[in-house]
Amino acid sequence: MKEIDARGLSCPTPVLMTKAVVEDEGAQEITVVVDNEASRQNVVRFLESKRYKVKTSKSGMDFIVAGQADEQSMTESPKETPQKKTAADQPKIMIMCATDRIGFGDDELGRKLMINFIKTIGEMESMLWRLIFVNNGVKLTVKGSQLVPVLKDYEDNGLTILVCGTCLTHFDIVDQKQVGETTNMLDIVTAMQLADKVINL
Repeated sequence: MKEIDARGLSCPTPVLMTKAVVEDEGAQEITVVVDNEASRQNVVRFLESKRYKVKTSKSGMDFIVAGQADEQSMTESPKETPQKKTAADQPKIMIMCATDRIGFGDDELGRKLMINFIKTIGEMESMLWRLIFVNNGVKLTVKGSQLVPVLKDYEDNGLTILVCGTCLTHFDIVDQKQVGETTNMLDIVTAMQLADKVINL
């Protein structure tokens, strides 16, 4: 049993510590203690991507994430790895929204432009591979946002939407998130490496 105390650490540090124990030490059983919901979600998602059976519990203000590897976890490939592209492959486009508005000058106009942009990117169809929200952009994914129904529709149709957990925690809106997977900087950097094109807003 390997134990990690990641309390007081912000993402992606708890995930990176977990990753090192899983991939470098091959731990069959692991317990990770974190002290915020975003880190809990990120550690759980990472362990599940490595095919660990995961259980979570709470002790006071801390979250305890316990993972146990199945028989194939140590031998199977990661969930997603770079592959050679063929002529028939669709390019993978990643859009990263670091704001809830487009441009500067008039905030109301900027918010309208962002709403119209998000509603229109569905025209990219299968080329749109990842939609990632960071910083003020995470506010587009929470309760009260006009875009939640649109984003849920995209997600239901197979688009992966990632929402920065550190940013949600910073704005104290983790429990208000309505759509997307809570993510961390490790996932974002990996997505950038795998994408054919990255569009930043």
